[in-house]
Amino acid sequence: MKKFKLFDFYFNGALIAVFTILSLVKSDDTVFLAYFVVGGWQVISMIIHISAKWFTQKGTARYVYNWVTFVSLITFPLGSFWILLFTAPFMAIYYTCQCYNEVYIKMQRPLAALK
Repeated sequence: MKKFKLFDFYFNGALIAVFTILSLVKSDDTVFLAYFVVGGWQVISMIIHISAKWFTQKGTARYVYNWVTFVSLITFPLGSFWILLFTAPFMAIYYTCQCYNEVYIKMQRPLAALK
């Protein structure tokens, strides 16, 4: 679990950084490609988390985030596309911060907290 979560955190961060730089350098539709690549990876990651039951207990931040994302994806054809156009970058950064929190804070060994 920890290896996947570390990979997830660094891969999310790398995707966001690479597409931010590409979007600033290029003037084509790289921004829209970034939405689908970063968002697609995060949806795959959420499915893995749900199937493995990692940090998905009711009331947790990941549980709420998963439901918000699920509802957003289901209502995508009904017009949530316009809402996601503005909120998706913030959701991607929040998801990456959430991965960091789970790896480096929640998954610490008990003796590491004594330092």
